[in-house]
Amino acid sequence: MAATRRQAREWAIQMLTAADLNPPDDVPSFMAAFWNQVSDLDSEDGGPQEARGKLKAFAEERVAGVLGRLDELDAKISSLLVGWTLDRLGTVERAVLRLGIWEMASTDVPKPVVINECIDLANWFSSPKTRSIVNGVLDRYAKSQVK
Repeated sequence: MAATRRQAREWAIQMLTAADLNPPDDVPSFMAAFWNQVSDLDSEDGGPQEARGKLKAFAEERVAGVLGRLDELDAKISSLLVGWTLDRLGTVERAVLRLGIWEMASTDVPKPVVINECIDLANWFSSPKTRSIVNGVLDRYAKSQVK
């Protein structure tokens, strides 16, 4: 199975979730440890081989970008939440929202693509119930950037 940008985003969410639970002191070493674990777990299904090159760099760019702007992203998410607080969100939801806002602010990936990918990631890693909060926050952010 060939890896895609979707798979790279899944890897990024896994790293961001782990970093939320146990914040790393050294992000490059943290990412290297993740790739070693992925390699140990699924060396036969294309994970680590396909992770090399552009898709690995794609995932790492997102993780480093989010972790480098964590306070700013969290403040933005907090301002966009309606009836929720950042600490009430699940770890996966925080990771998905951080990734989505960072990606919309820092890349040329179209906003609807980012929102759709993030909704799918939230469904995959959490539950379908999270889609409405992820969609709402990211949609509000996207609309605030159009002005």
